[in-house]
Amino acid sequence: MPRLEMLPATAAPEDVVALLKRDGALIVTDVLSPDDLSRILSETQPYIDATENGRDDFTGHLTTRTGALVARSPACRELVMNRMVTDAANLFLKPFCERIQLHLTQIIRIKPGQPKQAIHRDRWAWGVHLKFLEPQFNTIWAITDFTKENGATQVCPGSLDWPDDYQPTDDQIGYAEMPAGSVLIYSGGVFHGGGANVSNGDRIGINITYTLGWLRQEENQYLSCPPEIAREFDPALQEMLGYALGGYALGYYTPPLPPGEGPEVVPPEYVLGRGDTGGSQFGTDELRAEVAAAIRGEK
Repeated sequence: MPRLEMLPATAAPEDVVALLKRDGALIVTDVLSPDDLSRILSETQPYIDATENGRDDFTGHLTTRTGALVARSPACRELVMNRMVTDAANLFLKPFCERIQLHLTQIIRIKPGQPKQAIHRDRWAWGVHLKFLEPQFNTIWAITDFTKENGATQVCPGSLDWPDDYQPTDDQIGYAEMPAGSVLIYSGGVFHGGGANVSNGDRIGINITYTLGWLRQEENQYLSCPPEIAREFDPALQEMLGYALGGYALGYYTPPLPPGEGPEVVPPEYVLGRGDTGGSQFGTDELRAEVAAAIRGEK
């Protein structure tokens, strides 16, 4: 059975990305303290308890999936913006975009009796169209211990080059067994799936995923975390949610106001009370410089 490489919480982003490019997945240990875990559960347990089971085999008839975590939990906001993770995510994804963004947040609770999930690639959220670049940087934070018995995530290290219709054999599937407080990091192209829970307790993990700023998000952050909530956040978190241009002129809007009562073209952060409308219509100076450099072949 293949084993996933493990790194300490002090690992450099370059080391994380090197393993991610080689194996498609790795584990970083001891990132969260017992106090961190207790705080996360105290803020999210009422939502977890109120979440209904999945409605099909893939989402899991004995699995709950709780979203909108940025709006609901300050502790989960800290997870989203964890510096070790975001530094590695930027290093991994920035070759394919000008800005990364949050793709989804979800607490996945696998209950006793849940069979294993079908092996898949997360980048299939966009179908099988993205074959020549990597669109995702994914994490699953272990809020409880992950063991093979309680549903530790199945992962196929080295599966990045497998064809989409490949069916892995049992000897190609490893398990992301890790203590609570650790985080599984995996790419959108690695084959994986939830494990079967044959234990007597729940397995709880938090799936937080990042993607390219020019792709549609799986969890619509504008609806899960609307402006009236997001405007109170730090600007860096607002931008991660998608309240920023994903590229030159990508994501602007026009406030639907009466004639002459508002600007015609503004960036998304304008809805939060940010954004200068007095200069160029699109993008920041830094973003425009990056685009110009790309056109000249300098990136």
